[in-house]
Amino acid sequence: MRFLSRLTAKTNWRTRCSALLVLALASIAVPAQAQQATQALSKDSVIEEIKKRGAIKIGLSIFKPWSMRDKNGELIGFELDVGRKLAEDMGVDAEFIPTAWDGIIPALVSGKFDVIISGMTTTPQRNLTINFTNPYAYSGLTILANKEMTEGFTLEDYNSEDVIFAARRGATPATLIAEMFPKAELLLFDEDGASTQEVLNGKAHASMASEPTPSTEARRYPDVLHVPFTETFSATGEAFGLRKSDPDALNYFNNWINTYTRNGWLEERNNYWFRGNDWADMVPEG
Repeated sequence: MRFLSRLTAKTNWRTRCSALLVLALASIAVPAQAQQATQALSKDSVIEEIKKRGAIKIGLSIFKPWSMRDKNGELIGFELDVGRKLAEDMGVDAEFIPTAWDGIIPALVSGKFDVIISGMTTTPQRNLTINFTNPYAYSGLTILANKEMTEGFTLEDYNSEDVIFAARRGATPATLIAEMFPKAELLLFDEDGASTQEVLNGKAHASMASEPTPSTEARRYPDVLHVPFTETFSATGEAFGLRKSDPDALNYFNNWINTYTRNGWLEERNNYWFRGNDWADMVPEG
């Protein structure tokens, strides 16, 4: 009996030792596996691609004053300042790829560029396809109307079958116009400038765009155009757009945005392009 007791105790001790050894090995293996998974994700990040390439490819769509061409055909604007500063901090060149707005998300997903920096408003629908950073800018939409065609109009009067709106295809204003004024006719164009021209020529009653575009156009053509309401619609944040499943890129871009939000650089650049007209002589009229 004593022998059996000693044998049982010895067996139990061995079993406990084996269990402890398994736990010890598991405690080593789990962090190792986690580290390997982290390294794999980091290796696949677009940040690593950008560093190897020596350039960050930025998709954008042309609309003032976010991004536009100066009199020499060079790209300037708020987005260009942001993209160049981002590239400088990454130690790479900035390569800007102008893209039609309605195709900019598919182009990002297909790998045509690394990130969208183009005043894109975050929406649940877009977020199903791409990821968004924290906002790096905030703006709202206002109505730009033809004075003669909309004289005496209330906001409700714009929701009529007799009213024509013009907007940029695939952009937030087009969606909001359709929601707010479902009875009105909506003409769609590839650029904001084309929709503004329709209103200026009297072919559309009104358009809608992010400030300062409506107020700037109203100051340029005070006899024809005006901003009939002080109310700002759909005031939301604009963010970088990037492909899904890239936590390293999301982390880096968010930290970059947070840094330049805190030190005031983003606000200063935004104020220059959106609240002042010092740049107006740099771009062609129209």
